[in-house]
Amino acid sequence: MAEFRLPKNSRISKGKHHPAPEGAKNVKTFRIYRWDPDSGQNPRVDSYDIDLDDCGPMVLDGLIKIKNEVDPTLTFRRSCREGICGSCAFNIDGTNTLACTKGIDEISGDVKLYPLPHMPVVKDLVPDLTHFYAQYASIRPWIRTQSPAPPDKERLQTPEDREYLDGLYECILCACCTTSCPSYWWNGDRYLGPAVLLQAYRWLVDSRDEATGERLDELEDPFKLYRCHTIMNCAQTCPKGLNPAKAIAEIKKMMLARQSL
Repeated sequence: MAEFRLPKNSRISKGKHHPAPEGAKNVKTFRIYRWDPDSGQNPRVDSYDIDLDDCGPMVLDGLIKIKNEVDPTLTFRRSCREGICGSCAFNIDGTNTLACTKGIDEISGDVKLYPLPHMPVVKDLVPDLTHFYAQYASIRPWIRTQSPAPPDKERLQTPEDREYLDGLYECILCACCTTSCPSYWWNGDRYLGPAVLLQAYRWLVDSRDEATGERLDELEDPFKLYRCHTIMNCAQTCPKGLNPAKAIAEIKKMMLARQSL
């Protein structure tokens, strides 16, 4: 079951019901987590009956319709609508995914929307990702070199070396994997989590990077790397079809290989 951080001493209560327009025949109910920190009230779940004959096919289309036509107070993040930016990551029907790539017709019954699990909630469906981004920044996600850059060209790599980045560079930092990981729920203050460790491996295997040893030293910690218990929620929930658990295992293999030298 997904785990959420609620305000202290609070519980989720039944919220408002917004019926569909009169005459609507193809109706789908959206049940959405609502919480306004300025209200002083407990979180609630509001329900919205949407006419699918007057709505786009994706869950994000439904959310935009609700905000534009029914309830302008509904708060959520969204941007590209193309599965690229990762802004509209929510817990949808019990699984972390992107609202812009999740079809309404993929969901049987009501569409249940909650913020990403086990993150502080800013408002409604907006989680506070400050700590997540700070952890990402801690791995210094850019090419680190000691040698001078070529004066007349970019740092090059062979097509074969470039292939090592496949399955890694596609990560959009939506945090679906990290917030689905029980190990991160338990140790998120120190464990870097699936998304950040996948990004760390992306730079470890980049042939243009010259800081492999330093990067491994920075990850050599009982909590940063080794809290992964291969639960595999991360691979199951990634909307891009990536496998962070495999990347974490590869980092551990690099650690072992270095120790055996």
